[in-house]
Amino acid sequence: MQVANKFDKAYLKMALEWAKLSYCERKQVGALIVKDRTIISDGYNGTPSGFENCCEDADGRTHWYVLHAEANAILKLASSTQSARGATLYLTLSPCRECSKLILQSGISRLVYINRYSDEEGISFLTNHKIEIIQVAENELNT
Repeated sequence: MQVANKFDKAYLKMALEWAKLSYCERKQVGALIVKDRTIISDGYNGTPSGFENCCEDADGRTHWYVLHAEANAILKLASSTQSARGATLYLTLSPCRECSKLILQSGISRLVYINRYSDEEGISFLTNHKIEIIQVAENELNT
């Protein structure tokens, strides 16, 4: 089992701060993509550019078009000159099935996250495709 290092914990703390930028009320998620100790992209869950910053409907359900934090970070990276190949993705919440496909396809080789998403198929998918995965409990971030 892999253990998080001090840089992993520092980047996770930054991802927690980034999550606070989300307008979503139900769940705020932050993501950072780091390569060679340089942040090459970031993201948080929210509506697409140009949409009203309202993530939930009147019943509190998330709108289908809300982008997940890791999807936002990967899409932002796709429009830059950087490559995610061999990078580490830091997430405050483990990825869903759909986002796990994006993570694999982008070339990210390592995932470090805090909280586990209710559907664990995304983590299983990445594990089965040899992505290194580390979970760090939030209370461990200050040790």
